[in-house]
Amino acid sequence: MARIRTFIAVDLAAGVKDRVIGLQEELGRTGAGVKWVPRQNLHLTLLFLGDVGELDVVKICRVVQARSRKHAPFTVDAAGLGAFPNGRRPKILWVGLTNGVPELRALHADLEEGLLDLGCYRREEREYTPHLTLGRLSHEDRAADWAPVLAQYEEWPGGSSAVDQVLVMSSEMRRDGPEYAVMGRAPLGG
Repeated sequence: MARIRTFIAVDLAAGVKDRVIGLQEELGRTGAGVKWVPRQNLHLTLLFLGDVGELDVVKICRVVQARSRKHAPFTVDAAGLGAFPNGRRPKILWVGLTNGVPELRALHADLEEGLLDLGCYRREEREYTPHLTLGRLSHEDRAADWAPVLAQYEEWPGGSSAVDQVLVMSSEMRRDGPEYAVMGRAPLGG
């Protein structure tokens, strides 16, 4: 049976993606080696499931639909530049969220519970931190250069995005990076 690399995500409004691409272009002028996430791959990940059996995708979609219906639509605001694991040793650059975080965490917890029951997901060790990944630093030698940049963009306004559905996505690795496809849509209800 084929296995599909699968994750659960929330899409973002075109205006937020436009602002994020603009931020990537600004940051790209620093000359740092960063592999930027392309526009079509920008999303908020709720859960990463890894490789799941092809037949399990239907079950996953059903769980996501049933659990998503229990949550009312809401709005997220993208704001501020940060880094994982921290600003002194950045490996991943991200945009944070100022509005909609409690709703995303509640949605994450509900979906996680349903997928744990299904047996298609293993709980992560770290707490869920909603964020939008911008890019990955390719060299650690310039990591210290990012501290002032992160401070400069700490309050960066990314705009608002309505959240009214959850997506079940596949990720296929290609030579030039991952290619994502929507396998299922689950509207929020509430």
